[in-house]
Amino acid sequence: MYRRNTAIEVKEGIEMVSQKSSSWFFVRQSSSQHLQDTLALSGAQDWDYGKQRLWKDQQGEEGLEGICPSEDIPSRDSDKPRRNSSALSLKDINSRTTQVVFGYQEGKKVPKLKEPRSLYGVPKEIIPPKWPVGVEGICPPPSLALKHTTPPFIEELYQCPPGLNVRILEKVETDRHEGEVLYQLPSMRFPFFTRSRSETALPQIDYPLKEYDDDSLRFESRFECGNLFRARRVGPYEYELELRWDYYTMKHTQWFYFCCTNTVAGPTYKFTIINLLKSGSLYNEGMRPLLYSEENARTKQLGWVRTGHNIHYYKNNIRRKDVKGERYNYSLTWQFQFPHTGDTCFFSHCYPYSYTDLQADLLEIARDPVKSQYVKQRVLCHTLAGNMVHLLTVTTPSAHLAEAKQKRAVVVTARVHPGETNSSYMMRGFIKFLAGTSSDAKVLRDNFVFKIVPMLNPDGVIVGNYRSSLAARDLNRNYKNPIKDAYPSIWSVKQMIRRMLSEREVVLYCDLHGHSRKMNVFMYGCENKDPSRRLQERVFPNMMGRNTSKFKYSACRFKVQKKKEGTGRIVMWQQMGILNSFTMEATFAGYNNVHFNSKDLEDLGYHFCDTLLDYCDPDTSKVDHVLSSLTRIVRAQLAAKLGRSYDDVALADLQMSELESSDGGSDSSVSDGPPKLPMIRKKPNQGKKEKSTDCDSALIPLL
Repeated sequence: MYRRNTAIEVKEGIEMVSQKSSSWFFVRQSSSQHLQDTLALSGAQDWDYGKQRLWKDQQGEEGLEGICPSEDIPSRDSDKPRRNSSALSLKDINSRTTQVVFGYQEGKKVPKLKEPRSLYGVPKEIIPPKWPVGVEGICPPPSLALKHTTPPFIEELYQCPPGLNVRILEKVETDRHEGEVLYQLPSMRFPFFTRSRSETALPQIDYPLKEYDDDSLRFESRFECGNLFRARRVGPYEYELELRWDYYTMKHTQWFYFCCTNTVAGPTYKFTIINLLKSGSLYNEGMRPLLYSEENARTKQLGWVRTGHNIHYYKNNIRRKDVKGERYNYSLTWQFQFPHTGDTCFFSHCYPYSYTDLQADLLEIARDPVKSQYVKQRVLCHTLAGNMVHLLTVTTPSAHLAEAKQKRAVVVTARVHPGETNSSYMMRGFIKFLAGTSSDAKVLRDNFVFKIVPMLNPDGVIVGNYRSSLAARDLNRNYKNPIKDAYPSIWSVKQMIRRMLSEREVVLYCDLHGHSRKMNVFMYGCENKDPSRRLQERVFPNMMGRNTSKFKYSACRFKVQKKKEGTGRIVMWQQMGILNSFTMEATFAGYNNVHFNSKDLEDLGYHFCDTLLDYCDPDTSKVDHVLSSLTRIVRAQLAAKLGRSYDDVALADLQMSELESSDGGSDSSVSDGPPKLPMIRKKPNQGKKEKSTDCDSALIPLL
């Protein structure tokens, strides 16, 4: 704050005014030729008089925002009389500053000061990620120049040789732990998250090396999204690999992403990952790992490609450490040849998409003078490690408040599970289409308000987790009663949707995921038991299946299972009353005997938008036709199940979910307790109040 009795002074284009009475006004940076009148605002003593800070308003005008008191507003010309601040009307205020916004309270227009941009403003540059303490060093980020380039050929699923008995492979001895350990991560210093450090504060690891003293491969995974715990050489060209558990847990080994150097072209190498946990895998259905060769990218313009033969996924004889009883790990093995000698190659479970990649994509939109007009970005909250959770609002700006309130809302989120990178590519395609110039995109922006959270779990993404956050818990099992300090992104999303529902209808909620056991793309929904709205929750998925062959409606499930009551899909349906509440799952493999590439996944974002246009068309003929068709199909299924005639079956008599099996596919179906943190927030005892209220107070120790 400025002191009393100081005069106006101009330094480097800044007009500074001081206190002379009890009135208050802003200090603003002048334009290049004229110093602007400083806005006086009387009666503002209750406002937040924080430190001076640079800001940039919507018109791109930079300034130094501050508040200081004075009775009169000084003019640019000393010969002109000073204008008294009390004479300013709301119209004057609105025309002279972008720091005052207006809301409506009991029908009256009420001015208020904008939130400080430091709380929600998105930086205009890429911010290095923050890592938990315990990470002792970091490699330079992989320079994958063609990471989003798709190959110019079809990549078919791997066909296992005929006559192979996979059960025989279960007896293979893999617990010998012989050979030379070439790579191993240090143990974490703490059993739970304590604090974080910026990537710029971490020591840089020199990798890859310029010279090698033998023919062994060199491994590395200490970069963003990387995951490899140990590499052991057990033969001339055979390596045994172990993945790192999700931070502060002893489970969730599925995602891998690591680098190899000192390669030799020609020999057949064999990799075996020995500590996987899921009993089934798409690798036994023809899925192949991904390979990125820097030399291929330089000479052949090739990015990520599928690789490997003799691919098998089987149970080994290594007993699991995270559970009691006779339960064992699973192994994934594949053989391959490196394309070049002396190359740097990366292997991955799915196409990587990092927190830095997201920032780069959003920064490109923010710098576009057209797209930035209807794609507004802000920080929804910060994670445990202090990384940003981005929130995008996509809509055409409305000229009138009444027009804005008529728009319905659509909420789409992704990447609550860090290892499901295919969800980020679906989200990438969804955002690219909405921000595009097509007439369909314009129609959507004109009629809807899209609230988009493209990465719910950036902490897990950065460290290379498969499923958990740094609280060592699955965020998609904690929507029911989220603890603000432990699950800030989940708590903030719920609050955001609650505010949206108080202003407008939310026509659809969808959380994007990846699936490790099923082919194609499909949805999980919530069965509606209201007889007047029977089967309506199935209309949108059915329409999407009609719009693209990649989506398989017959794989969709609508059963509401008790063990899944903490998921976003069910909570938005039960607590928020959103009829169309879905989880959209994309396979890690593909469909019709062909692998998905990154473009196929991005196209699903377009198909989602196309289906939304059909579903919300004022002409309801398409919706009516689909609903009528669904009614006939379900009645026929019920009649066959009960052994009755078609005319004797009424939909209201039975639960539709009786026709469905479990949705399955998850090894983390039930929430596994409170967050693994030294201090958590817990709701204080409030008698018999409803237990589903979000926790937001009263610190108690966990240990």
